[in-house]
Amino acid sequence: MVTRRGFIDGVSAAGAAAVFDVALPAAATARAGAGEEVADAELRARDAIRAANVGMRASYAALKSELISRLSPVIVVQNDAKGGKFTLIHGGSVQESANPVPELFELAKSISHVPQGVFSTIAAYLSDKVPNLPSAGRIDPHDLDMVAFEGPRATGWISPLQRYAATLATARRQLGKANLPQELEISCAKILDEALTFIRDSVRSGTFDMASFEEFSARTYPSIRTNMRYAAAAQISGVEGLMRKWRDTIGEESWKDLYTVVLSIWTTSELNQASIIIRRCMNPAKVATHLIDLPTVEVPRDPVFVALDNLARIVQDNVSAEMVFPTDPVIADAFKGKEDLLSVEILHQIGAKAGAPTAAPSAASACPMQEENAQLSV
Repeated sequence: MVTRRGFIDGVSAAGAAAVFDVALPAAATARAGAGEEVADAELRARDAIRAANVGMRASYAALKSELISRLSPVIVVQNDAKGGKFTLIHGGSVQESANPVPELFELAKSISHVPQGVFSTIAAYLSDKVPNLPSAGRIDPHDLDMVAFEGPRATGWISPLQRYAATLATARRQLGKANLPQELEISCAKILDEALTFIRDSVRSGTFDMASFEEFSARTYPSIRTNMRYAAAAQISGVEGLMRKWRDTIGEESWKDLYTVVLSIWTTSELNQASIIIRRCMNPAKVATHLIDLPTVEVPRDPVFVALDNLARIVQDNVSAEMVFPTDPVIADAFKGKEDLLSVEILHQIGAKAGAPTAAPSAASACPMQEENAQLSV
């Protein structure tokens, strides 16, 4: 229990006088003054501790800034609808930027994205109940509830879907003039025809559901696979051709130390198409540490700077980790890699195994929130 005396001792003399509207004795004022001095000393001490980290960050930033201009050779890949923009940095300057992937890649993928375009237009108007479908068990009901925020009674989908249909109809009429390989033209026609049929039937009836959409998308899938085959072949040929050219440009001695940074959004950051291809062109002994897939929240305004800034951090951390933690390789690896430096210690304290932090927690390591929820549900 906090007493009146304890409360007074814990506040300033002026504060106590204001609370109780009395004049404090000189002894009480002295004690309050001493308390303020202790508090001020603690504040200064903690600020001094923080200053050590501020100094570290300033030195770290200065080293990184200097290193950025010295990184070489580096290839920066910015994923885009055309198969990627590739930039070669060598000797401290940009040597060349190119979009090496043939146009067939973009055309094949454009039509493959049509079912996704239809879905994006109607998704908000789906029922928020998972229907009895073969894939029902793979759909998170809460995810569906979040996406289907308008519900099936609203009709705001009709006009946007009709506008998209007009775009698809134009593409269908012009398809024969695009000079595509015959097999690809046939698959594109199938996708467009099925989409236009689904849109027509949905608009006429004024309704659709997840089952009817899945029937439509299932009919397009074989053709989408054909388009994917053409897009993949185009990207492989374009990227590998550029890699051979740049390898000849900078020479084998430089190429063996090549860094590659691939910028992508989170949904394509693993098994990224550009990374898969470039991996085969890099020095096998260094690809594990010199090929960096860098997920970004959105396409950066200056992708080359973003790539080099992150690469500089990675490179200097690779060296400092071994020098700062020479006696603990596990912590050094955490410092060098994608793990947070405290991750190993946190895993140890919660009783989880390193390398499997996403495993279901044991009873001993369960999150307190999970334990509370379990008790509430009983």
